[in-house]
Formats: sequence, structure tokens, C-alpha cells
Amino acid sequence: MNARYLPYVLITPVALFLCVFFLYPFFLVARQAFGDGGSGFSLDNFRDIFGYWKFNMTLTNTLLLAAAVVPVQLAMALLMATMVSRMGKGRDLVLYIWTIPLGISDLAAGIIWLAIFEQSGFLNSMMVGIGALERPANLLTYQNAGLVFLAIALAEIWRATAIMLVILVAGIGLIPKEYYEAAEVFGASKWKQFWRITLPLLRPSLQTALILRVIMAFEVFAVVAALGGTLFPVLMGETYAYQFDLLNSGAAAAMALVILGISIAATLIILRALRVPKGATI
Repeated sequence: MNARYLPYVLITPVALFLCVFFLYPFFLVARQAFGDGGSGFSLDNFRDIFGYWKFNMTLTNTLLLAAAVVPVQLAMALLMATMVSRMGKGRDLVLYIWTIPLGISDLAAGIIWLAIFEQSGFLNSMMVGIGALERPANLLTYQNAGLVFLAIALAEIWRATAIMLVILVAGIGLIPKEYYEAAEVFGASKWKQFWRITLPLLRPSLQTALILRVIMAFEVFAVVAALGGTLFPVLMGETYAYQFDLLNSGAAAAMALVILGISIAATLIILRALRVPKGATI
């Protein structure tokens, strides 16, 4: 075989996989979203979802949750990755413990935190035990909207920070140690090393981690369903409701495309914000 064609042969299986399991389903969803029930083109499904009274609320909740969770996770992942990269003995054990939530499904994570916040859960038992409450209280109600949001945010931070952590640990591991040694020779502090060496060289890993995490934040569903139910509607939850409760697959497809559009816009913003300028040096 001519070596010129070898790269194309090697990527053929991946290309076929993407066509069968991504492009073709995407085409079907798009056709359903823009269809009129027949073979014509219509924007009725988008008018339905944009005109629905809960749409603004679900969009606001989704964006607010992402804005509250992702920066905290990024800061924690950077701190944890830096700590792990500087450890000697016990590094693998600590990294393993921190990444345990990766093996837990979204719904299981929501149920775990529900066991903490529900009326018979750990938090109520502790507060009654120390005398802060006379009797267990139902914390996750519409009267405690802020607490519902906090419970969901904590569950998401606990569940998904490890995803960013693994990517950043791998990125830090690729930075040559000679840069830090040279910085120490010239008297650079640890903070200056982090700011001048680690962050600039970590931009590709930061891009990947942020893009994956932001997309996941826009698609959050199971954790919200377990902790908030209908008290905290989000875009993916409304997509599920359109598809299985209202049996309106066209509106569900339109909502899915809206989520995809928001994810693409966020991806482009992250890529632009973390791009490496041409000719940049450390």
C-alpha cells in the first residue's frame, strides 16, 4: 500500500463510526426539529419551546448552575493537580481517592447527596444532634430554593471535578521539569512559576477540560432530577419532559439543538479565550 494513503486508511474506521453514530442521528434530530409533521420545513417546534413559559427559567437555571459550578471546579482541579504533581510518595493513592467520583453515575451521585439533604438524611440528623434543629426539617422544598440550588451545585462539584483533575494532571506531567529548575535558579517564587510556566503551558489541557466540563454542565439532568425534581428545571430536564411526558418529539429535538447551539458557542468562546498567541514565550 502506498504510504501516502495510509493515514486515510487509519482514520476510516473512526470516520465511519462518526457518520453512523453522530452525523446520521444528528441529521434525523435536525429533520425532526425543523419538520412540520410531513416533508415540509417549519419553525413551529422552536416557536413552541421559546414561547413556553418555563423556557426562560430553564435557560437561566442552566446557565446559572454552569456559572456557579465550573469556575469552582476549575480552581479546585488546578489546586489539586498542582498538589499531586509535587507529591512523591502516596501520589497514586491520593489521585485514586480524588477520582473515585468518576466511577459513580450521575443518578447515583444525586441519590448520595439526596441521602445527605433529605428529611431523614445525614444533615438533618447532625443538626438535630447538635441542637441546631428541634426536629428534622424538609430542606429541599420550593420554600428553600437557594438550598436546592446549593445541594445541586455541591453534588455537581463533587461528582465532576475529577474529570478536570485527570486532564490537568496529565497536562502538568507534560511540562518539562527543566523550566521549573531554571526558574528556581533565577529566584522565581512558586506562585510566579505557576503563573509564568504552568498556566501558559497548560492552556491546551485547560481548553479540553473546560470544554468538556461546560458541555456536561449544559447537559446536567440526573443530579437535578434526584435533588430538585421539578423545583429546579433545566434545559435537559425539559427535553426529557417534551419527549416522554408530553410526547412531543419535535419540540424535544428542537430543545436538543438549542443545547447543542449553546455548547458550540461556549466552546468557541473558550477556544478564543485560551488561544496561544503566535510568537508567545514563557
